[in-house]
Amino acid sequence: MFVLTIDQRGSTHASDEVPALLDALTETSPTALLLPYERTVGDEVQGLLVDAATVVETVLRIAGRGGWSVGLGIGSVREPLPGSTREATGDAYVRARDAVDRAKGRGLTVPLAVTGADEERAHDTEAFLRLLAAVVARRSTAGHEAVAALRRVGGTQKEAAAELGISEQAMSQRLRAALHDEVEAARPVAVRMLQEADG
Repeated sequence: MFVLTIDQRGSTHASDEVPALLDALTETSPTALLLPYERTVGDEVQGLLVDAATVVETVLRIAGRGGWSVGLGIGSVREPLPGSTREATGDAYVRARDAVDRAKGRGLTVPLAVTGADEERAHDTEAFLRLLAAVVARRSTAGHEAVAALRRVGGTQKEAAAELGISEQAMSQRLRAALHDEVEAARPVAVRMLQEADG
C-alpha cells in the first residue's frame, strides 16, 4: 500500500493552500483510494492509495502545482481500516512521515522522498520520480495549459488546440517544450518501479 503525506512549504508566510489541493485531489479515482485525502495536522494532507499509477499521477500533479513537500511511504497498514486516514496506522504511515521529513529542506526543485522496506528499490524509485517531477515542475504556464487541455479532451492534439484557441502547430510546440511525450513514456516505468518496491 502507499501513503502520501503532502506538506505545504513556507506555510507560515503564505496563505493556506490545503483546501485548493484537496479540491484538486478529488479527481483521483475512488477505487484507487483506500482512505481519502484529508487534512491531518496544520497544513498537511494525507491519503492511503492502493494503485501505483494513481500515486505517480498524483505526484506529478503536485509537482506541477509547486509549493509542497511530498513523502511517500510504501508498506503495510493495520487492518481493519478506520474511517479516517488520521486514525490509520502501520508501516506505510511511519515511512510516509519519515519520507516527508527527509524531503523538507533539501533544496530540491521538487522536495520528494520515498521510504519502503526495500531500501534500494525505494531509493531508485525516489530518484526516478524526482526526475519526472522536476521536468513537470519546470514546465511553462503554456506547457501546463497544453498538457491539461490534452488530458481534458482525452483525444487528439487538434481537439486540445481547438479548446485553447491555438493552432495545431502551436499546440505541438508547447507539448514538445513541455517534454510531454518523454514524461508519458517514462510514466509506466515509474509505475512498475513502485509496484516492485511494494513487493
